[in-house]
Order: sequence, then C-alpha cells, then structure tokens
Amino acid sequence: MNKEEYDNLIQEEYICRIAFLGEYPYIAPFLYVFDEEFLYFLSTKYGKKIELFQENPDVAVEIEKYNDDLTEYKFVTLQGSLQEVKDLDENHKIRELFVNMIQEKNLSTKILAALGHSPQETFQSILTEEKSFVWKLVRVANIIGIKNI
Repeated sequence: MNKEEYDNLIQEEYICRIAFLGEYPYIAPFLYVFDEEFLYFLSTKYGKKIELFQENPDVAVEIEKYNDDLTEYKFVTLQGSLQEVKDLDENHKIRELFVNMIQEKNLSTKILAALGHSPQETFQSILTEEKSFVWKLVRVANIIGIKNI
C-alpha cells in the first residue's frame, strides 16, 4: 500500500490493536483517532498495558479492514513509541476528537467502560473526567501496509 492508501485506511477505521513489549508480547484493543499527523489513543489508567508502557513505550499498532469471507482485506502496521499527551490544550482537543468520533460512528455508551468510565455516563464525561490517559504514536520507524485488492 502507498501512503495515501494506508492513510485512508487509518482515517476510515477507529479500532486497532497495540502490541506492547514485555516478557511476552501483550496485545490490547484500542479506539483511536487520527488527525492526519498522529494517531491518538485513550487508555484506562489501570491494567497490564500501563506497566508495560512505563517500562518500554515502543509498540506496534495494527489497523485492519476485511470482509467476512476474507476475499478482500487490507491492514497497516506502524512501529513507533507511545507518548503521553500532557499539554492540557492538546489533551482536551484530542478528547473532543474522541467524543466526535464516537458520536459520528454511533457507538454504544458501553464503549465507555473500555475508557475507564461507566456506561451510564455520557460521552461528554470523556471531556470532564480524566479517567483515561491520552497517548499519541510518535517516532514511527516503520509502516507496513498490505492489501489484496
């Protein structure tokens, strides 16, 4: 895949898997947003991924799209490092992108549980209650895109 093709795939999708380094590789699903420069992720403030991120922020991110019978598929893997977004303005801007994406994709409020919130909360709680970290993928060293169509 060329850059335009994998950028389009990244823009279209919103779920990825992140592989963390540890004694064994650890893979976890994440929602993400893409601002045409960086991939951003919301991470709960607990779990194995936090320990692994603190030990080594180098990761592989995989995004895929395929039809049910796999006659058509494409995926992209990006290898880089996660960095916590600590700047308050950038952090808030990214949280707004997440709220907009969740609403545009018409996702269930049950997705809030994966972000450290209660499904009984509103999506706006992502903006007002920091129950998650905002991470961005930086220092991308390698991008591999494969498709069969």
